[in-house]
Amino acid sequence: MGQCVSARSKSSSASPVSPARKFPLQRDEHKAERISPKELLGPAETDPTQDLYETPADRLDAFVEQNLQPDREWKEEMQDAQRRIERFLREQCFHDELILDQEIRVLKVVKGGSSGKGTTLNHSSDVDLVLFLNFFSFHHQALLRGNIIEVISDKLSHYSGSLAYDITLAKPKKVVGSPRSVCICVQSRKSSEVIQVDVLPAFDALGNFSPNLKPSPEIYENLIISNGNPGEFSPSFTELQRHFVKYRPAKLKGLLRLVKHWYLKYLKLRYPRAQIPAKYALELLTIYTWEMGTDKSENFDMDEGFVAVMKLLTDHKDICIFWTEFYDFRSKIVGLFIKQQLNECRPVILDPADPTNNLGKDKRWDLVAQEANHCLRQRCCQIGDSSQAWHVQPARDVKVTVRQTGEKAWTLLVDPYSPIWKMKVEIKKTRDTHGQLRLSFQKPDGERQLLSSRQTLADYGIFSNLRIWVLETFPPEIQVFVKHSSSQSKAYAIDPDNSISDLKMKIEKAGGPYMEDQILKFQGRHLRNHCSLRDLQIKDCNTIILIKRA
Repeated sequence: MGQCVSARSKSSSASPVSPARKFPLQRDEHKAERISPKELLGPAETDPTQDLYETPADRLDAFVEQNLQPDREWKEEMQDAQRRIERFLREQCFHDELILDQEIRVLKVVKGGSSGKGTTLNHSSDVDLVLFLNFFSFHHQALLRGNIIEVISDKLSHYSGSLAYDITLAKPKKVVGSPRSVCICVQSRKSSEVIQVDVLPAFDALGNFSPNLKPSPEIYENLIISNGNPGEFSPSFTELQRHFVKYRPAKLKGLLRLVKHWYLKYLKLRYPRAQIPAKYALELLTIYTWEMGTDKSENFDMDEGFVAVMKLLTDHKDICIFWTEFYDFRSKIVGLFIKQQLNECRPVILDPADPTNNLGKDKRWDLVAQEANHCLRQRCCQIGDSSQAWHVQPARDVKVTVRQTGEKAWTLLVDPYSPIWKMKVEIKKTRDTHGQLRLSFQKPDGERQLLSSRQTLADYGIFSNLRIWVLETFPPEIQVFVKHSSSQSKAYAIDPDNSISDLKMKIEKAGGPYMEDQILKFQGRHLRNHCSLRDLQIKDCNTIILIKRA
């Protein structure tokens, strides 16, 4: 928790917030020297919960139940504090307030964070209050957000006494641009714990949200066109984020709590100054692990799930995770943007509600993997029968649509980390082929590219649905790509000693323009009919431009 700066009036007599614990910092984060939990807590302090690493794997369900589930009194106090702050924001904060000559109105307040998702840890809060105001657009939100946050902070300083709690304001988090939230530290009245509430102003992009309706692609097109910083406008999609987690099985929420406890106690405390991933990233990774490992079963063994998550974290350089519940590839703008995101350096973990928010980017996943490796050697991960381990790929299978001249299109599922030659074996099983199979795909920029047998789809940055073209060649034939003015391209098998007229005839037979209507160009040169491909130095996988005569 950040250092808190008092926002109470000097006349207030309420007791101050207890000071934050101080933990020894890592001297060299690259060496990542481990610190034991006892060293972290200090000799005068004891951990109120049993140590996870010393808990037998078959006792993890009990560990979650006894130590991590929030008790009733803590939960009620947290909810009471949240309600009081929400009432203040609705009724007092913007009363008679003009910002840049505009009246500010609260449209609705939505509870997010672990409290809204139903994954709160005992005596550890994570409450987001998303304040949907009468912004006109994402750009309008960015324009007024800094002023809005100043008003909220100022009003809290003057009227905090009306909340019936001792509150402080935490220093704003470092982000690109203006601050995006106000962090309020609320002192519990029944314990020494602090309840943290983040208030985030947001544009109501979803309007009348319905969990049964997929948001319009135009919403995400506007988000992408707004050109904000990655995840800058994620609060606008809080309802989707909350819905994505809230209605998951209770057993999965137990696993989420367990992973979050591991994150806070064994990772966050050991590397307080390192840029480790956000809790939300591990939350999404845990959900993905459960989906892949159990096929979304409500009944599973907690120890197997926890081990599967730790193993996936050690494989972080191959992780590429996304969902299509709320956005997909139907819109050209959104589809192209998602593919660009999936082509980023891994790990890639896209927020299921906001495609601009890649939670895997620019974080110290090496430290996460190091601690996960250590965790796998502890009692909590000794599950005995390795045959019970979940099989979880670091990325989902890719749906590949196979097209070939004279054949009906068909689909197959391909592990993106499996070599291309295995895909060719599957294709040969369903096709009567005798020559060499050449597979190619069209990149988003319109260029067609060969798929090398020794490479994988992941090597090409392909993790989403793909259409490939299959071409059968016989020596000495080569493969050439012919690109139409519409940016679509097609592969042709041809002998290098054949003429350009021969190539034009193949294009016509494949459904292209008549020979006399074709103009072919290569590297800016007009190709004459009598010249051979060899004479023109056209080689395997070169691209020729096709222009149809007017």
